[in-house]
Amino acid sequence: MSCDSDPYIFTTDTLPSNLRFLPPLANGHLGWRVYNNIMHMGGVYNGEGGRCHRADVPCPLAVKVELEEPVQHTYSLDTHKGIFIHTLSSASATATQSLYSHRHYPNLMVMEILLERQATSQEPVTVKLVSSFTPQSKDIRFETGPDYRGGSHIQGQTTTAEYPGGSCPTVHLIWTPVPVTLMLPPEHSEARWGFILVAASSLDLAEASFDEGLNLMATGSLRPSHEKAWQELWLQSKVEVTGSESLCKALIGCMFYLLSAFPSIHDTSSSFGGVSPGGLSNGGEGQDYWGHVFWDQVRLDSANGHVLLILLYVVSHNDSSFLWQDIWMYPGIALFYPKLARAVLEYRVGTIDGAKDNAQKQGYKGLKFPWESAVSGREVCPEDIYGQQEIHINGDVTLAFQHYLYLTEDLSMFREGLGSEVIYGVADYWVSRVTWKPEDQKYHLDGVMPPDEYYYNVNDSVYTNTVAKLGLQFAVELAELLQHPAPKEWQAVAEYIKIPFDEEHQYHPEYDGYIKGHPVKQADTVMLGYPLGLPMSPEVRRNDLEAYEPVTDPHGPAMTWGMFAIGWLELGEAEKAQLLLEKCFNNIQGPFQVWSESSDGSGAVNFLTGMGGFLQAVLFGYTGFRVQKDCLAFSSLLPNDVCELCVRGVNYLGSQMDWLLRKEEVCIILREQEGSPGNTKPCNLQVVLKASGTKIPLTPGQPVTFPREPGYVCKLISAASCWPF
Repeated sequence: MSCDSDPYIFTTDTLPSNLRFLPPLANGHLGWRVYNNIMHMGGVYNGEGGRCHRADVPCPLAVKVELEEPVQHTYSLDTHKGIFIHTLSSASATATQSLYSHRHYPNLMVMEILLERQATSQEPVTVKLVSSFTPQSKDIRFETGPDYRGGSHIQGQTTTAEYPGGSCPTVHLIWTPVPVTLMLPPEHSEARWGFILVAASSLDLAEASFDEGLNLMATGSLRPSHEKAWQELWLQSKVEVTGSESLCKALIGCMFYLLSAFPSIHDTSSSFGGVSPGGLSNGGEGQDYWGHVFWDQVRLDSANGHVLLILLYVVSHNDSSFLWQDIWMYPGIALFYPKLARAVLEYRVGTIDGAKDNAQKQGYKGLKFPWESAVSGREVCPEDIYGQQEIHINGDVTLAFQHYLYLTEDLSMFREGLGSEVIYGVADYWVSRVTWKPEDQKYHLDGVMPPDEYYYNVNDSVYTNTVAKLGLQFAVELAELLQHPAPKEWQAVAEYIKIPFDEEHQYHPEYDGYIKGHPVKQADTVMLGYPLGLPMSPEVRRNDLEAYEPVTDPHGPAMTWGMFAIGWLELGEAEKAQLLLEKCFNNIQGPFQVWSESSDGSGAVNFLTGMGGFLQAVLFGYTGFRVQKDCLAFSSLLPNDVCELCVRGVNYLGSQMDWLLRKEEVCIILREQEGSPGNTKPCNLQVVLKASGTKIPLTPGQPVTFPREPGYVCKLISAASCWPF
């Protein structure tokens, strides 16, 4: 990489003036923005229906360190180790505060203080610990519990269940009390202190986790075990570029914050609560989509071709972990970590009952996944119209399952893991939701809102109908694999559902009746090419991009331009793609690479959705990776300012590959095989180059290099090879 300093360490001597852009520290179960007196726990929501939001949990580690004499401050986020470090240097001493959410032990958060004497003075050195913690929450009725092994303890339940008759989550906090000051005695040159916080859903788990933390601290293993877990994650995946320092750091930041939103790869609890746009560190009442799992925020309404702002939704609406999770955040993670990908799918499976209830309330069969979701899978969107009409979420969910199967061939997710119930249930929903119109002999989806939320109550959204078609086709395919009888209606609706197309202008109108040139909010129709993969000619692909790029809101959500960039890369126009991708840098705020939803810093913060779209532009744009039924296709193209792209740890059919892409050649190294999810045996793989027809077997540990051209990785059918070694 071109970065002179370590690109994995983000350092500054001044904190951002907007504290929203302080770095979040999370581990898939606990999330916290440094110095904030509020944290959140996965799956702990308060409020019923549209008022449901992540419950505020008080954080005892909301502590700032001060020295009595003048100091120089340094603040660093070490993304390799997952640790935030504040260093105060004076003439007589150096104080270092380290904060982290433990990567391996998900119920643990840690603060460490190191005080080192710099001068020969024998005077004691005192550091102040200024805390903003109060053991109270507006969402949880806390009571003081008995101390446990020297730790303070509070416990409580949220005040309101997600739905009538639902349960209110319980929260237990046990933590090492934080004193007002710490002192380095005259006879010592340095001293260390450790403070642990445990947050858990039961007293037994809280006490066991606190015991674990104390034991790790006593053996000196607390921090090393955390760093080892992060090291393991980074060994499995890296995305690094040579030639652009800003792109280098942006990609590292995206990977770090996205990985922080997921549980440990060793987690077996099946308690993962999905990924919301702002991650676990955000999502309280009225903030960052309230911590729900879904797609988008400010909505715009069209009437008679005019666009009107619905002000009420600016205040009330916040995003869940659904479409945004499945379309934007999931693909980049699934390419490297099949276990984490499966955790996302298991979250969906866990909400089947709620999805069934949603469909029944709409008067349809099967499963209707909510536009915004918390724990149960019931709709918690503050405004009814989005849950009623933005039904493309169903197809987005099934697309994630299809993506997983093609990457892993893990049928256990669909058999024992009940993934088939999701696919079949969504197919049944589509069949009951469509309307047959004899005049054009087509099925139609009327009264929907497309991904472009400037319009609602439209008919035949091209994105919605396409993703429904793909979901129905996948249901038929899966039924055949599992020897399940597929209703003939699945195939019939898939074959005859209307996909709007303008023959005169050779492009896809966004919906039936869309007027070309009218404004759109965000990526919508351009996603037919990627990620949906709808077959079309290069001419139509270009026409779609040229039709929508100039009318897309320049202040729309951050992930939009990544989709346009991928489209232009498909057409071989790398520099045009790069100009669009560079727009995303306006959403990166401050020294810690924290994303905002909008380029002016407004909207959701730690905007994982935007990071996911940006990451996909590199992972699926520069590489041309496409996850297909029988292969992983590629067609690499780098812009002028990127000399080299290294993608380590691509996981396909149980094997891991490291890719090195240069301007004129590609190098692949197959790692030693470890096996894939569901205990499926890794396959022997080969590279097939499309133009020349050359077939190259991949052997663990042996790099293969070939001229840059489109191709694909697939199973090795024959042991014979024509590749010259």
